[in-house]
Amino acid sequence: MMFTFTLHQKDPTSAARAGILQTPHGQVLTPTFMPVGTVGSVKGIELQLLQNTGTKIILGNTYHLTLRPGENVIQHFGGLRPFTGWPGPMLTDSGGFQLFSLAKMTKISEEGAVFRSHIDGRLLNLTPEKSVEIQEALGSTISMVLDHVVGLPNPDHIVREAMLRTIRWAKRCQIAHHREDQVQFAIIQGGLNRDLRLECAERLVEMNFPGYAVGGLSVGEAPELMYETLDYTVPALPENKPRYLMGVGTPRDLLEGIARGIDMFDCVMPTRNGRNAMAFTDFGKIRLRNAKYQFDDRPLEENCPCPACRRSRGYLRHLFVAKEMLGPILLSIHNITFYQRLMTRARNAILDGNFSSFLKQNLQNFQENDDSPSL
Repeated sequence: MMFTFTLHQKDPTSAARAGILQTPHGQVLTPTFMPVGTVGSVKGIELQLLQNTGTKIILGNTYHLTLRPGENVIQHFGGLRPFTGWPGPMLTDSGGFQLFSLAKMTKISEEGAVFRSHIDGRLLNLTPEKSVEIQEALGSTISMVLDHVVGLPNPDHIVREAMLRTIRWAKRCQIAHHREDQVQFAIIQGGLNRDLRLECAERLVEMNFPGYAVGGLSVGEAPELMYETLDYTVPALPENKPRYLMGVGTPRDLLEGIARGIDMFDCVMPTRNGRNAMAFTDFGKIRLRNAKYQFDDRPLEENCPCPACRRSRGYLRHLFVAKEMLGPILLSIHNITFYQRLMTRARNAILDGNFSSFLKQNLQNFQENDDSPSL
């Protein structure tokens, strides 16, 4: 199977790097951002429009897809890519995050997790082996091991227990994985504890997975604590394999992650914020429900090629005030386009050897020009 990761350039003044992820389903330039298509659809965005944003790889979720429509249905259509019509690579999360997000409906044991469906209340038994089985039926390009995610803050003994279980489950996932046209990434857990993170990284690196993710962050801790965790975790991961920061985040988070050697990101933020009238721009966030945009004839951004930026801020605001569904669609497209343009510009800055100045300028822009709260 053709799955390779090649580093092209490392930034001389940070850990940022530019590479190429070659997969059976297409090539992905890194650093890259993956829009979240939890149930096989990036909310409200038709696939051609999604491709026009610059998106090369998207994410689906094992837990949600096994509940509806069911992996057997998706397998009938030849897998998640033919089922959805998405032509490029796809990554599927294992369902591990739902151990955290649906904790009140979940019982965890060494065997696995038992969920009560948020849709109809039926029980779902998700073991490491079952997660692998579902993801192989989905036919994603990259599958994730089932991990145990706990919220922060939590006592060290709770975090350690979840970290050790993550290691044991990773081995079970590796043994259960047989699909040759799909690779499997491991997930580093350990909360904000340096020793636990490094122990987890060391033991999972020994298992020689094709890629490694940093999980269990952006679950309640301050951004600075997340960056500090990346400072000591990422150097413990193999340089010649892709590094993925799961479920993160803001434009600042992405740039701070890239500066620390992260290659891949996913987050619901661009689409979720877009549905709630917030646009990301090079000069901070714009909250379109703010009354000051009622007569604003400027685009969100002058140089953005997305369809939202061919309309005025005043018109976009009107769509949200009128509860017209086009508003959330246009802003979701704009925000994903912004994230993809940010990734491209970051990559170019790495290749040009000036990522640190690019980072400094962008962080300054984000901080100094952020919009005021909605009126």
